[in-house]
Amino acid sequence: MVFENKLVAIINKEIEPGVAMNAIAHMTIGLGCSLNKELLKLDDYKNKEGKIYPNISQMPFIILRAKSSEIKKTINSAIEQNIKYGAFVHTMTGGTYQEQIENTAQTSEEELTFYGAVLFGPWEEVSLITKKFSLYR
Repeated sequence: MVFENKLVAIINKEIEPGVAMNAIAHMTIGLGCSLNKELLKLDDYKNKEGKIYPNISQMPFIILRAKSSEIKKTINSAIEQNIKYGAFVHTMTGGTYQEQIENTAQTSEEELTFYGAVLFGPWEEVSLITKKFSLYR
């Protein structure tokens, strides 16, 4: 099956796996909230006994790795091309969520360490932006 859109996460290859999973979760729930079930190709899966496992995407979700500076460039490319994105930076960890919001507001983009980004948009356009990155392992 060929998909019109592509869903990709790019994770900072220098952060711990637990931090990476946290970043993916936050970015993906935020991006998913701004999209709809049809765009994300979400289906409910049902087992033999009828138990439902809801909202699983038909599309592959590709997880890539990159350096912080490369993630920042990827986000800027997504903005320029009007591709939907989510991002997670170092100031979004530690303390309360209010402190995280305040810390982020007081930090320039140049000072931010990018933990990850998630992109959703036309397959070819997202592929062009992310083709230089390797799979996260």
